[in-house]
Amino acid sequence: MKPPHSNRPGGGNRPPGGGGPPRPHGHPNDPQPRREQGGFGQGGQQRDSRPQGGQGQGQGKPFQKRDGRPQNFARPDRQRDQRPRPPETPRGAVWLYGLHAVAAALANPGRRLRHLLLTEEAQQTLAQRQPPPWPLAPEQVDRGRLDHLLGRDIAHQGAALLADPLATPSLQQALERPGPLIVLDQVTDPRNVGAILRSAAAFGAAMVITQDRNAPEETGALAKTASGALETIPLLRAVNIARTLIALKAAGIWTIGLDAGGPPLSGPALGNRRAALVLGAEGEGLRRLTRETCDEVAGLRMPGKMESLNVSAAASIALYELTRSA
Repeated sequence: MKPPHSNRPGGGNRPPGGGGPPRPHGHPNDPQPRREQGGFGQGGQQRDSRPQGGQGQGQGKPFQKRDGRPQNFARPDRQRDQRPRPPETPRGAVWLYGLHAVAAALANPGRRLRHLLLTEEAQQTLAQRQPPPWPLAPEQVDRGRLDHLLGRDIAHQGAALLADPLATPSLQQALERPGPLIVLDQVTDPRNVGAILRSAAAFGAAMVITQDRNAPEETGALAKTASGALETIPLLRAVNIARTLIALKAAGIWTIGLDAGGPPLSGPALGNRRAALVLGAEGEGLRRLTRETCDEVAGLRMPGKMESLNVSAAASIALYELTRSA
């Protein structure tokens, strides 16, 4: 009889039974070991009732490595974190982050603020951009706490502000502001919407209108990309884009659907007419009903070999073209 292979767990022989020869431990015909209910041994560690490294089962002893030292099977992410926990995000609130977004929110009297977290370096930089006193006192934290709160991939710049979303003005209130308008037809990327808000602020637009259902909520990523413009440019939500365009036309707004297939957009050709730029989602473009509701469809002059642009880049160029009529 050959001895059991040394690499097999539990390599010792079983006591012979029924006069038969001894078999290696773990033979398919052996009865399966019984597992304890609950699946956890002492100290909350999960215990496997199969023998490990020659250790007998049911002894309640820790698992051991071959060198005899106890092995810790606890996952690092399940070990208790002794650091102070950041405040939980209340329902309906949002964490804004980034120095520009936080500074603009602190300067906005219409924004309800709840909690301000700053690193020492960010507090000094923020004080230069937005001199104190601020509406609320900051809590000084280290970057690790902000990483734990927002995520390690977030470029928070050492500043985070818990705030309530901004109240949305009515269309009539927003129309009292001067400048062109931007209407987004199912643009869903929050960074695209944030970049369009930033361009709207740069070129003096009155507002940005998105669809209520197929558009991003107010988030930290949107506010960070907007670089403070979320606090100064009204972001409206419309249930139906086509009906909103009809309301804008009734208010004397000339609606222009932006599409690569249209003739080049010309700001001077508009004269003194106030315009609303209507942009569709990347890839999809303007939906049929939205296109048909617009007063005209225009494109951008691109003499190069590229056929299309990112929606936020197209919005910036179109806004610049409209300002040439001023």
